[in-house]
Amino acid sequence: MSKPKSLILTKNGEQVSFNKEPAAVFSTLRNGRYIVTIVKEKEPRSLDQNSLMWMWFSCISDETQTPVQDVHDYYCAKFLRRKIDWNGVERTVVEGTRKLDKERMSTFLDQIQADALTELGIRLPRPEDLYFNEFYETYK
Repeated sequence: MSKPKSLILTKNGEQVSFNKEPAAVFSTLRNGRYIVTIVKEKEPRSLDQNSLMWMWFSCISDETQTPVQDVHDYYCAKFLRRKIDWNGVERTVVEGTRKLDKERMSTFLDQIQADALTELGIRLPRPEDLYFNEFYETYK
């Protein structure tokens, strides 16, 4: 089986551009029928999201006297679990945050923020909040 060909399309308003000339990509194909599928690219989590997560974990660690890595592992186990089929047996695995896209990381942060408030009484600020700068200076 030959390696799949990639053609990256970017749409911005009415403008559409490609990373390569489409005709050049199509000319490399063997004769036959092909299915073209367009899938929206997912952006990886941002460094800002990752930094915010670790600041929050440091705050929770300080407030609960729990090691920061344990706070991380707890929230991953609570919110990033999924079922897999392992050799015919259903297993639960815990994902880390490294491979999350921006959207999934945003959801994960929302879950942490809500849980910290309802379960621990800890209010975790977002960058747009009034007192975030003080929080940032404490936990950066």
